Amino acid sequence: MAGSGAALTPEAAGPDSAGRAADLCSLLENYLDPHNVQKVYRAYQFGADAHQGQRRLSGEPYITHPLAVARTLGEMGLDADSLCAAILHDVIEDTPTAKAEIAEAFGGEVAQLVDGVSKLTQINFRSKAEAQAENFRKMILAMSKDIRVILIKLADRLHNMRTIFVMPPSKRARIARETLEIYAPIAQRLGINSIRVELEDLGFAALHPMRYRVLKERVRQQLGSRRELLDKVRDEIQASLTEADINAQITARQKHLWSIYQKMRSKQAGFEDIFDVYGFRVVVSDVDTCYRVLGHCHGRYKPLPGRIKDYIAIPKANGYQSLHTTLLGPRRIQLEVQIRTAEMDRVAEAGIAAHWLYKEPGQPSNVAQTRAREWVHGLLEIQENVGNSLEFIENVKIDLLPDEVYVFTPGGDIMELPKGATVVDFAYMVHSEIGDACIAANIDNRLAPLRTPLRTGQTVEVITAPVARPNPAWLDFVVTAKARAAIRHSLKRLKGAEATDLGRRLVERGLNAMDLSLGDLADEQIEQALTTFGVERVEEVGLGQRMPWFVARYLAEGDDSTRSVGRAGGSGGSLMLRGDEGAVVTFARCCRPIPGDPIVGFASAGRGVVVHHEACNNIREYRKHPEKWVDVQWDAIAEGEYPVAVDMDVMNNRGVLASVTAVVSDLDSNIDAVEIEEKEGMIATLRLVMGVRDRAHLARIMRRLRGLSAVLRITRRRG
Repeated sequence: MAGSGAALTPEAAGPDSAGRAADLCSLLENYLDPHNVQKVYRAYQFGADAHQGQRRLSGEPYITHPLAVARTLGEMGLDADSLCAAILHDVIEDTPTAKAEIAEAFGGEVAQLVDGVSKLTQINFRSKAEAQAENFRKMILAMSKDIRVILIKLADRLHNMRTIFVMPPSKRARIARETLEIYAPIAQRLGINSIRVELEDLGFAALHPMRYRVLKERVRQQLGSRRELLDKVRDEIQASLTEADINAQITARQKHLWSIYQKMRSKQAGFEDIFDVYGFRVVVSDVDTCYRVLGHCHGRYKPLPGRIKDYIAIPKANGYQSLHTTLLGPRRIQLEVQIRTAEMDRVAEAGIAAHWLYKEPGQPSNVAQTRAREWVHGLLEIQENVGNSLEFIENVKIDLLPDEVYVFTPGGDIMELPKGATVVDFAYMVHSEIGDACIAANIDNRLAPLRTPLRTGQTVEVITAPVARPNPAWLDFVVTAKARAAIRHSLKRLKGAEATDLGRRLVERGLNAMDLSLGDLADEQIEQALTTFGVERVEEVGLGQRMPWFVARYLAEGDDSTRSVGRAGGSGGSLMLRGDEGAVVTFARCCRPIPGDPIVGFASAGRGVVVHHEACNNIREYRKHPEKWVDVQWDAIAEGEYPVAVDMDVMNNRGVLASVTAVVSDLDSNIDAVEIEEKEGMIATLRLVMGVRDRAHLARIMRRLRGLSAVLRITRRRG
């Protein structure tokens, strides 16, 4: 029931519902014309008839829930169609009413909004998680066509959370967790602070009721002991502004409980260690006055270094604008002061809803509205690149991270990225083609690797190469949903093309051992063999889903299994590795083989061919399965850079690491990772992972390193 927790019992709607509908209409008369108010009332009558006999778990007639949802939207000042859709939002899902009936009675726009928030009830899903994910995906796609869909859903979720405590504990916890992980962050992303704060505190109370009660009581006690002090600070700031002839409205504000709890968790601190629980909001007439007020506040109380944030010059991703500063008040109490204009204050509370609540004829969309459209457009790009609904919803969760960093393009444009974003995230934010081709970046005119985390204020220039392509290792450090989805999409595309080529090479190699080739076989013979093995495309052989030797033997011998064929080998039978096979050939991390090493390969389901050094300790298990062996050799033109692990015992002298690094760099290599292990006395072990072209290149580097006076021993690590 759209998360409403309703139980159906044969009862009438009752007179209380009519009273609530009348109250709603009284509210709407403040900003809607009589015709539209009448339309909303007709929607109530339609919904009450449709939900006749249904009650919620609380015992109330079911229609009271849609009315409450509509009232929330009415308080936000939404239009008549949104209010009608809010009242009818469960009609398609929970009653026999069809979408066409709603369209006929109230218009296609209302019907589309109702359909956008209705769950998919006619499809059987394999799991509840898959059903929830697919319903969320449907809602997001509907939201991309009309942003009002998500406003109705947020109001729906808000009323469900207000009445959640009649539900069983397990269901209550599941819905509360979903609210905190998805719906509250969406409200924040759209700038609807009033709904976001209430959703978070209600979710906190439902998920951790004991912690909520304890924290609420601690805050109440602290407020009682500090009320006089807070009044004094507010009066002093007000006096300072009045003296400067600045007209300002100052209100006290309290950090809400979920925010306090999150801060305690992130800092591993107790409540007594959280100092900025209380603060003030100063609302003035214009932007210039905001900065004047900031100066007066700093003149009255000392600001804390590093705690001044200018979200007016650089708005948050959801369009939020304000000046923030933290002051050191009496008794060393920290107080956060937010300074903004009246328009900024409205947008901060209502977000994109301020577009309806305060719009005037010809007025352009506010910043929150523009940012919301950009965000929804980004969600559509993610949706196009993910494989299924579960992956999509996980990517959306990543995209809802609230903390941002702001970096500059070489042209001076500001890019917003989540905290921890890397060069690769930035590249994909610019354009997916830039991301696919990036190889490094200039950050503030200094060369930096792709995994470098970005900081606010940096200027980033992406360096690309025409032959570059995404690396699976990027998925280990990217943080934006857009980058993650685009990388996976590109890898799947590349993997398919590579797997097709490799699959044919593997089958050809198996046939070569029997003096055959695919060209010698009829198309019908090949198609019959693939059907027998349950393989639709040759690329599935390349990915190791079926052993290519069995496929080759069947192609050569049909279903005659009495003849034996040994492991493919001989001249022309080996799989030649150039180093650019990509996702369908994996070089084992345990032994890190490089061109020139003796190597063995094993077919692994889902991973293609995994290549090990012949001396690797981890290949013992594979010796029991010779059918999985693949004869592999290095191609004479194998190119690229391969990671290799080296251990060095060195004298723990000053500058020894710098000397080692200089040698490696001088010989055209790069250190990818380094660990230092302290030993007894003056000896330490350096564990390096560096990139080399082949065994000869590695030998030159090791020979030069042995020549350093501080190096006692150097060995290559293999498994």
